[in-house]
Amino acid sequence: MDMQTIGILIALGMATGALSSVVGVGGGIILVPALIYIFGYPQMDAQGVSLALLMFPVGMLGVIQYYKAGHVNFNIVGIIAIGFVIGSFFGSKFALSLPQDIIKKVFAILMLVIAIKMLFFDQKKPVETNTSLIK
Repeated sequence: MDMQTIGILIALGMATGALSSVVGVGGGIILVPALIYIFGYPQMDAQGVSLALLMFPVGMLGVIQYYKAGHVNFNIVGIIAIGFVIGSFFGSKFALSLPQDIIKKVFAILMLVIAIKMLFFDQKKPVETNTSLIK
């Protein structure tokens, strides 16, 4: 894995951690679409990475099942986790400085944008995608 890919994955982790802290959503709502649309991960692989990163302590059995099926890359999980911790720290500090009604509106807009993207602009891709950059 090259340094550019590692840098992008750390930035993804930071954005996921920050936005999760700001609007209080699970990072999977950000991480899974990013892994699919930016990196070309198959849906199941993206979900496996998300579960391993975000739910390992409480979702360990789910992570184990995804791992056994070949859908978890712990190298990617570790790299994104670095950015996630940093983003979560700064995102929570920022969120705590904003009024509650602003946070509520940011959350609603985020959910709408993702829903519209998934409903109307999701292009069908073959199951076998090129994930050589991150595997």
